[in-house]
Amino acid sequence: MKEIIFALITGFIVGFLFAGFKLPIPAPPAFAGVVGIVGIYLGFKAFTWIGPMLSTIFK
Repeated sequence: MKEIIFALITGFIVGFLFAGFKLPIPAPPAFAGVVGIVGIYLGFKAFTWIGPMLSTIFK
């Protein structure tokens, strides 16, 4: 939980600084981009769960 809070605070500070310097946001500009990042994370986690089962099947 501590990592999540630190990531949120860091992201907030970075977003605040980028807005202050009038730079483009260093993140996906739309909700679809955020959902894509979540999809990448879920795909990675699914592979770590399913990968070992596939390696035993396809030896």
